[in-house]
Amino acid sequence: MTVRDLKMDLAVTPVDGGVSAPAGFRAAGVACGIKKSGGLDLALIVSDTPASSAAVFTTNKAVAAPVIVSKARLAASGGRARAIVINSGCANACTGPEGLETSEAMADAAARAAGVDLLEVLVASTGVIGVTLDRAKVLAGIAAAAGALSRDGGPSAARAIMTTDPFPKETAVEITTAAGRFRVGGIAKGSGMIEPLMATMLGVVTTDARISPALLRRALVAVTDVTFNAISVDGECSTNDCVFALANGASGVTIGEGEHDLFVEALRQVCEPLAIAIVRGGEGATKLVTIDVTGGASNDEAKRTARAIANSPLVKTAVHGADPNWGRLVAVMGRAGVAFDLERARVQIGDVELFAGGRPFDERAPRASDHLQGNDVSLRVDLGTGGTGVARMWTCDLSADYVKINAEYRT
Repeated sequence: MTVRDLKMDLAVTPVDGGVSAPAGFRAAGVACGIKKSGGLDLALIVSDTPASSAAVFTTNKAVAAPVIVSKARLAASGGRARAIVINSGCANACTGPEGLETSEAMADAAARAAGVDLLEVLVASTGVIGVTLDRAKVLAGIAAAAGALSRDGGPSAARAIMTTDPFPKETAVEITTAAGRFRVGGIAKGSGMIEPLMATMLGVVTTDARISPALLRRALVAVTDVTFNAISVDGECSTNDCVFALANGASGVTIGEGEHDLFVEALRQVCEPLAIAIVRGGEGATKLVTIDVTGGASNDEAKRTARAIANSPLVKTAVHGADPNWGRLVAVMGRAGVAFDLERARVQIGDVELFAGGRPFDERAPRASDHLQGNDVSLRVDLGTGGTGVARMWTCDLSADYVKINAEYRT
């Protein structure tokens, strides 16, 4: 059974607060001078009690210093953490031994400021690659953030991790179960260099449910696969990608093996809207594109096809121009390296079928073009194998603004 099959009927109530919505969590976002704009650029999130922790990290081999530090501390603590410190405006990637020392110093300073064990802090950075992170500024920011921690600090933390994001991304829900109520909250950032291949650009999920580190990691990996790992803005995997999860048990609700599926669905309720928001806020994006693939020989083959479509510049530019060019979709299906039967394949844009049974229906193109004029676009394809493999991914269109943003990113 896949995560997408679950989607059980939970009693879910949206709540405010993001990562500080679950009981026992405080957060803050401050400005410490890393961003030239003077905007918020450092976030601190703290659990008031011991917490299980889990993470998924970038698969990029050009790994950034904060990822190295967080991996090491998470392993050394046995999956326990109580604080997460994140700076924006500088990725601290490809910065040599000095960058590694700065990430270590960030984690140590956050531990002292929050009054937790040195191993109980995870660290992340985001921004320009290859630029030295100003250690004095970031350490001063950690001290300021510690003094500003509050139960109302989730929204400021969401803003503090932004770089080119056009809006902050946060959500939180309260889940009602037979065993009681617990909350899950989350924040995320990402606008460019988004094809995670294990995580989003940056994300933090908190919950006041009690769960073991091993079970928390299993749930986080499962949910990431169909949310943060099912999005693409530009097919680029960052050096800094990570998603962290903290679970402190403050609600009194315990998640065991029997409640695992329920907990996975609870996490999805938070992670899916965050993932979709990353795509909607993609650099230069004007349209959110939902890609559904059916008829795969397996779910993996369906997902390979969905990813190929999501990363096709020809498909993305056609969507931007509201051109119902179904031939581009067929071409991607045929080159995706999966089982494919052209005579049984189908292509649908919105509710308009443009190709089926080996023949086009170009007379329907004007209706498909009308659908592509909107802000929310649906592409549905069937690989024609007769298999039961399915997948869903989200992407965005490719505009001239994306080129402009990235052509001028450092200058």
